[in-house]
Amino acid sequence: MPNPNLQQKALLNGNAFVELDKKVLLVKGEDRLSWLNDIFSQKLDDLKPNQSVEALWLDVQGHVLRDFHIFDDSETTYLITFAENFNQLLPSLQRLVFRAKVTLEVSDLKVIGSFEKPVSDLHWKDPWPATTEGGWRYGKNPEVDWNYFESLVTALPEAESVPLEALTALRVAAWRPWGPDEIDEKSLPHEYDWLATAVHLDKGCYRGQETVAKIHNLGAPPRRLVFLHLDGSGHELAVAGDEIISNTVIGKITSVANHFEMGPIALAVVKRSTKENTVSIKLKSGEMISANLEEIVPKDAGGVVDL
Repeated sequence: MPNPNLQQKALLNGNAFVELDKKVLLVKGEDRLSWLNDIFSQKLDDLKPNQSVEALWLDVQGHVLRDFHIFDDSETTYLITFAENFNQLLPSLQRLVFRAKVTLEVSDLKVIGSFEKPVSDLHWKDPWPATTEGGWRYGKNPEVDWNYFESLVTALPEAESVPLEALTALRVAAWRPWGPDEIDEKSLPHEYDWLATAVHLDKGCYRGQETVAKIHNLGAPPRRLVFLHLDGSGHELAVAGDEIISNTVIGKITSVANHFEMGPIALAVVKRSTKENTVSIKLKSGEMISANLEEIVPKDAGGVVDL
């Protein structure tokens, strides 16, 4: 039986890969970068060939609809995003083309996740956890390595293939938000420290920008992402969606994993005002387990303007 700990180590050391449930959208045409710049949260009108960036697609209230991993090869811009509800994405974007010289095409390329090195020339290098140009990080950087790539391939490589759970464990340890796992209908970029890599605060208008700027400059996000060390002494492990309790429900788990060094860990979204360092998790069985909370996004995130 495969050893999950060894699978995580193999992946982290660049000796394995994971096939991702992601899709690729190809954007072509001379107006592609300016068009993308108008609709996404990242500055894309001057994207250089082979430069990797992350961007968010927001609704008019500034809620996160999708995260995109983006790079350009000087002729085509590649948009990598999660497969869930992907069939609704293409017509939604096509309605925004108007007169722009842009064409959209769904690719049949597979998306492969790996560490240390890409597995093909067509690849995206994750900027996380660095704070990119125009970005802003509210909290501290995670203390683990995250040298992660997503490569586009026509066939799977010959290296060892490991399940998504191996990547999830490494991602949770790196505090890396990930669509669709961390996203719900209320998600705001500030709650996940996504302003660090996926938002350019100095670019022009895009849908949701007013909310992004208002919360960053004058307000505070109602929730925030935290890291949890879970009690693993029982037989049942927490799962995504489990409620976090401190007298009342204060949040929910978004991603959970069993890390090869840290043991049971999770990402969770809780109320911004949460002060407790120890909380309880209500499992699906009704059993309660304890968890230690570590801050990712601080309670005072937002409101950076000194009035």
